[in-house]
Amino acid sequence: MIEHIWSGRSLFYILLLPFAWLYGGIMALRHILYQQGWFRSWRAPVPVVVVGNLTVGGNGKTPIVIWLVEQLKQRGIKVGVVSRGYGGKSDNYPLLVSATTSPQQAGDEPVLIYQRTGVAVAVAPKRSEAIKALLASNDLDLIITDDGLQHYALQRDIEFVVIDGIRRFGNGWWLPAGPMRERESRLASVDGIITNGGTAQPGEIAMQLKPSQAINLVSGERIEVNQLKQVIAIAGIGHPPRFFNLLKQLSVSVKQEHAFQDHQPYTPEIVTALAANNETLLMTEKDAVKCRPFAKKNWWYLPVDAVFSKDDAEQLLNKVLSALPSKEFSIIK
Repeated sequence: MIEHIWSGRSLFYILLLPFAWLYGGIMALRHILYQQGWFRSWRAPVPVVVVGNLTVGGNGKTPIVIWLVEQLKQRGIKVGVVSRGYGGKSDNYPLLVSATTSPQQAGDEPVLIYQRTGVAVAVAPKRSEAIKALLASNDLDLIITDDGLQHYALQRDIEFVVIDGIRRFGNGWWLPAGPMRERESRLASVDGIITNGGTAQPGEIAMQLKPSQAINLVSGERIEVNQLKQVIAIAGIGHPPRFFNLLKQLSVSVKQEHAFQDHQPYTPEIVTALAANNETLLMTEKDAVKCRPFAKKNWWYLPVDAVFSKDDAEQLLNKVLSALPSKEFSIIK
């Protein structure tokens, strides 16, 4: 129902406008207080790149973080990643993610980033504490923060905003009347606007999520996803229809679709019951990091990668490289 309201197809949002004005006023005042120095913010000793959004829900930030990390690693830049760790709960913060860290402790996205890239990842409600923990145990050139555009307690050198190219800003209102954390005018102050799918507007950088082969959670076997039969598809991400629509585009024969809330805490009982007759269970990579400890042989996941045109990729990377003080990391031409 909330998606229907936020999309602009319902007038029910009018009843929520007083709460939206209150939320928007608080957010605007908070931003001003940080800008004027009334609230203290912390600057890291290395450049910080924020990959965030203006709306709630999944817009494709994590694949972009992974893409940036991999591109910078190829250029010899030592990168660390910090996150709030939504969906996780640790006994102690900051938490340094390791091979034994569970999504229940760190959240699904930090574990996914660590498994995909192998770089140092830290989680803490206060991102400054996560950065300090990373720098205390790693020699790093740059920090990328997954989300945190509105976390003004942390100063940043580069801001990238990710937009869902299909949903964009919905009805344009602040929470809870609409999906906005900040108004669209905030885009005027960021360093890059990345549009995931749909049609990029002038000044925006187009990005697509490109699927690779499906991977078996138990054996690691890889197969073209449209070769899977009797598929039960599940997605516990910010916008599950994006995953289901992708499967349709790939001509995957899907019997059933099951959408879960973002950061869904799966249990063996919940997931096993969905494919009790030995159908093929197909999920996102974000779901897979939580399901792997109790996976069955008929469970598969579909990784996706952020893809940019050559010119757009160079534009993004050059913005990041320009924040590095060392002449060793030259601008791409």
